[in-house]
This record gives sequence, C-alpha cells and structure tokens, in this order.
Amino acid sequence: MAPLLKKFTFTNAPAGARPHAAVELTPEGALAAAIPNGAEAPVYAFTPLRPGALSPGIGGANILAPDAVAETLRTALDQVSPRSRAVTVIVPDTAARVFVLDFDTLPPKSPDVVYPVLRFRMRKMVPFEVEHAAVSYQILSQNPGGGEGSVKVLVTIMPRAILAEYESAVQAAGYEPGVVLLSSLASLAALTVPEPALAANLSSTALTTSITRGDDLLLYRTQELPAENEMRVGEVQRSIAVAAAYFEDKVGSVPRQLHYAGVVPAYDFARAIGDTGLEVVETAPTPSTGAVTVMGPIGFAGVAGALAGAA
Repeated sequence: MAPLLKKFTFTNAPAGARPHAAVELTPEGALAAAIPNGAEAPVYAFTPLRPGALSPGIGGANILAPDAVAETLRTALDQVSPRSRAVTVIVPDTAARVFVLDFDTLPPKSPDVVYPVLRFRMRKMVPFEVEHAAVSYQILSQNPGGGEGSVKVLVTIMPRAILAEYESAVQAAGYEPGVVLLSSLASLAALTVPEPALAANLSSTALTTSITRGDDLLLYRTQELPAENEMRVGEVQRSIAVAAAYFEDKVGSVPRQLHYAGVVPAYDFARAIGDTGLEVVETAPTPSTGAVTVMGPIGFAGVAGALAGAA
C-alpha cells in the first residue's frame, strides 16, 4: 500500500518528487533529515530554538524572532548535508486548517476551476479571508457513478502571510522550501498499515487525532491544548476517547492500537491517557543509527513521512 497522503503538499509536487531532505520546525527546535547520495538510510540532526521565537497559529504572526528561527533551521540542515537546497518544510498543525469535504462532483483535471469551488465552500469555515489564502487539496475517493457525496476531498487552507513566514525563514537559512506539509499530514505519510488505524500527533500546543483506512481519511481533528498541565492531560484524554469512539462507529470494531508521534515518549503518552485498552505504538520509531546530534523532543514521524515521498 502506498503511504497515505504521499502527494499532499502546498506546492502540489507529484508523488515521488519530494526533496531528499526535510526539516520539521516547532517551538522547541528544528529536526532535519536527509538521504545522502548513495545511501538508503537518512541522517538526522536537531537544533533547539530559544523559547518564544515561534508561536504557531492562524491568528497572527508565527515567527516572532526571524533571525533566531533562520539560524536554527540553517544549523540543523547544514549538519545533514542535503543533496540540494530544496527541502520539505514541516510546519505545526495549528498554522493551518484541514477539512475532509464531500462533493457531488468536482471539475475533472482542472485545478484552476477546483480551487474557486473549494474556497467558496470554506468561506464560512475559517476565521480568515479565503480568497487569498494558500489552498491545497487531494481527492481521497470518488464514485465514478456520481451521486450525493461521491467525491471526498482533503483540503488544507493556510493564511498566505503565515505560509510566507515559514518559506522566508527557510530562504533566510540558505535553503528553498520545495514542499510545505503540516506535521500530522507528514506523519500520516509514514503510516503504512493496511488496516484501519487510529493515530495521534502531540505537539507542545495541540493534539491532532486521525483515523485512516487505506488511502482514505475518516477523521482529522486538531485540538489546541491549555497550558495548565492537569487541564491539558484531561483534554488529551477526552480527545483520544472521542477519536476511539468515532473509530468504533465508522469502522465497526474497537481500535486496539494508537499510532503515536509527538513531543513526549510513547510510554509517557500511554501513561497520560490512562487505561484505554489501546496499545500505544510509535508511528515512526526513533532510528537506531544516523543521529548527527543529540535528538530533541520532536518525533521522527514527520520527517520520515516527508522522505517517504522523496524522488
């Protein structure tokens, strides 16, 4: 089975045409990965970012210390020696909004016509102007016979000014943003199990829960988390419970595993969510080789998924 969402990007790069290097940027730092020439296994490097330099969201500026962010990106990427200056940039989930939408029909093979349809549909779904936002989409499934809800589309929309912030930071670091992905969408590209799967991606500010079934996406929900620890843990527990119940309703069976990626180890996450009956497994386990630096608190699923689509 092909990795889920392998072709989903803001730049609409075709499947199998992503750069051989990727970097995930979070408030904690930058995790870079690259596949060296003549090698199969990536190398990795992490560089911390000073607190307060990055505040992801759609309500205003994300990059509050451009020089610090650019230097962090440069340091991480330079240590993995990418083959070229083009890299996949993985940004926090809260920097955009993601929707799974149903349509009776969509114009075939004509993105110039599809994008206005998507913008019109989302005009009341996001708290920012859609006409000038960055939009990317992927058709998840379609019924050739037509009918109600016959086309299912995954859509991401991001304020263009925020996208430009991340792209500019990468360029200031001396690299080019060949592809831009959200953290959880990149992580799902590393998930290759053929059966329906429940997944969670935890950042320092949000939790995204997903349900995949082959190349289909049954659930994608990002919940921003409170800063206070007890409230935060409670919100995480509720989100996992809701996602598990939704899985049972849509799939017709109780989930047994939770595929996890995030800023805390899988065993700590399992302990935090309590006795759910779910086995917490890493979407992309920490590699045993290839570390150039001491690894930081960023899970490997994002960069692993990004490199799964490398040319």
